[in-house]
Amino acid sequence: MRISLFIACYNDTLFPEIGIAVVRVLERLGHTIDFPLEQTCCGQMHYNTGYQPEALPLLRRFVEVFRDSEAVCVPSSSCVTMMREHYEKIALASGDNTLQSEVAALLPRVYEFTELLVHRLGVEGVGAVYPHRVTYHSSCHSLRNLRLGDVPIRLLSNVRDIELIPMEAADLCCGFGGTFSIKNPDVSGAMLEEKLQYIQKTQAEVCTACDSSCLMHIGGALHRRRAKMRTEHIATILASEVASAALRNGGR
Repeated sequence: MRISLFIACYNDTLFPEIGIAVVRVLERLGHTIDFPLEQTCCGQMHYNTGYQPEALPLLRRFVEVFRDSEAVCVPSSSCVTMMREHYEKIALASGDNTLQSEVAALLPRVYEFTELLVHRLGVEGVGAVYPHRVTYHSSCHSLRNLRLGDVPIRLLSNVRDIELIPMEAADLCCGFGGTFSIKNPDVSGAMLEEKLQYIQKTQAEVCTACDSSCLMHIGGALHRRRAKMRTEHIATILASEVASAALRNGGR
């Protein structure tokens, strides 16, 4: 299959290794990946902060760039949620019938990374090796909007040498919520503090999730605490192979 890769703004700017990891996983499975350079933001930041008309040109650009894609892979639950829950409303409000038809035709081919693997490609084992203790945080968009359920856990469970540690209250929000953490820092901080108690209680080496936005929020707090735990997007874990696992363990 030929799969087009869409990368969230914050991944492109702060975590480019996530896109690279996605490509490694999909190419390992025998698929051809293209990365259209003309792509831009999905418009979520604009739409969620009240600048809804400003999201329309970004929607048009997305359709223009990906209209002919066989499948579109997005390693960000929040971006896919924006597309599935709001693109049709934005297109309808525009009054452009052609745009409405194109959005309706394209959306069924847009997938979050883990659901692409399991639901579209029918794969749960991707040949990954990751000899570490890992716990999984269910981001709100992946759990409540996309309803991924146990899809990420099924993928992680098939990683060789991993020790997957269940997290109590794994579905508890970390408090990030995009601009919510900026507009409501005290509430966001209190929510993060509660989440960290459950994360650190697992005594895992790594906390993973499908959204690097959550992991950025959690990872920053772990760093400030000098905690012996790091965050990794699920794509980087699934991309790990024997060579990369050996490097992580100092060549052993």
